[in-house]
Amino acid sequence: MPTSAQPSFAQAVTERTRRLNTRLCVGLDPRRDAYRDAAHLKTHTLEVLEACAPYAASIKPQFAFYEALGLEGMAIMQEVCAAARTLGLPVLLDAKRGDIGSTAGAYARAWLTGRHAGAALTVNPFLGFETLKPFVDTAQENGGAVFVLVKTSNPGQADLQGSGVSERVAVEVARLNAEEPEGEYASVGAVVGATHAADLATFRALMPRALLLLPGLGAQGAAAADLQGAFHAGGTGALASASRGVQYADGLSVAASVEAAKGFRDELNGMLGT
Repeated sequence: MPTSAQPSFAQAVTERTRRLNTRLCVGLDPRRDAYRDAAHLKTHTLEVLEACAPYAASIKPQFAFYEALGLEGMAIMQEVCAAARTLGLPVLLDAKRGDIGSTAGAYARAWLTGRHAGAALTVNPFLGFETLKPFVDTAQENGGAVFVLVKTSNPGQADLQGSGVSERVAVEVARLNAEEPEGEYASVGAVVGATHAADLATFRALMPRALLLLPGLGAQGAAAADLQGAFHAGGTGALASASRGVQYADGLSVAASVEAAKGFRDELNGMLGT
């Protein structure tokens, strides 16, 4: 577990939310076809990161866009994570890993430890709840977090996540967090799409100690005004994520990215009255 000198991911996010009055998670999803070459992609992504940092509670690199560039992309992602840490930004790596036994353990070591990793990782529980244990254990050992897919933002989620399945996963998230020492937020968070505004209060109540990651703000159509049910009093407990709507707010204009991040932050604050 982290020492008092090194806060956990949940502690760091919550402290930054309160100190900077922001609950925005900036997604960094660099699309290769938007750039001249990989060097241009890296430069722009790092510029957006640095410029938007004052308005973000955390950043969320989407693993797939870096993986698509091969080894060069992995090196870029490592630089992005390092730059975020230098800026004091908690890093949530969106890789949606999930597997059984030793393979799950290998994924957990790969993406929750080391310079190339995030402090938190999105994980897929649909191979069974026992597959979460290696990720949760590794996160706890390193002061990190996992964000379990509970109810994702895409319309097709209903194929497998309807009929009470999402609620069952939420109950497991709460059970895992109940095993941790008392504290405001525990190491197991949950992904609940911002596109499910009517369900947010239900999932907030089912998982009282979980940080909620709310993808779908902006480009996927979710609005900040609809997200109040995900937050606790004082505006903590959730991160609303915007990716394309920030990084490509107006082509490759970094100034437009900054205005978009500031706008999302202000809309969320206005909704919460903070």
